[in-house]
Amino acid sequence: MSRPPSTRGARKPPAERSAEITDAARALALESGLAAVTLRALAQRVGVTPALIAHYEPSMDALVARTFGDIVAGELAEIVVLTDALTPRERLKLLVQTVSDGSRTDVTVVWVDAWALGRRNEQLAASVREQMDAWQGVLQATFTAGARAGDFSAADPAQLAWLVLGLIDGLNAQSLVRWGGASDRGDLVARTIAVLVGLPADALS
Repeated sequence: MSRPPSTRGARKPPAERSAEITDAARALALESGLAAVTLRALAQRVGVTPALIAHYEPSMDALVARTFGDIVAGELAEIVVLTDALTPRERLKLLVQTVSDGSRTDVTVVWVDAWALGRRNEQLAASVREQMDAWQGVLQATFTAGARAGDFSAADPAQLAWLVLGLIDGLNAQSLVRWGGASDRGDLVARTIAVLVGLPADALS
């Protein structure tokens, strides 16, 4: 009995193949981190030869940088949509809960890999700086709006935003080796930020 011909590596239109490689890189990064996005792993995931991957993506550094940017920018855009119509205090509370509830471990792994790999991949490092600035901008805008509305205090919204971003990033990175539980970590983040903006310690919990 004859078998149907295999479709593995079948010829596809360039746009479709390129999108397939992009999707595969994103999936690998979210499953196993940016370090897993290699030529060989992509070829295996897509079902083609490494040479074909290299034809579409001649620079793996560029692909890794783009993959990181797409994942992180997508997460931030999602959070902005969730918090956009809220008051500054409500926005801050939901933002803190969203980024520290333990549901985004896959993105945390991508961030941690990016900080490490960015030392040897300048394109990735540039993307990391861009996305850190974007996150800081969202936090700074929230602190500025909150101070103007009298919801909380923020003498220097820009510096406060960097401090809070470092707190969130650091505790989320520690969570990868299971420091505490998500609820403990989230409560610590919420209480610390509440105190920093002059609110009662339980105001953001």
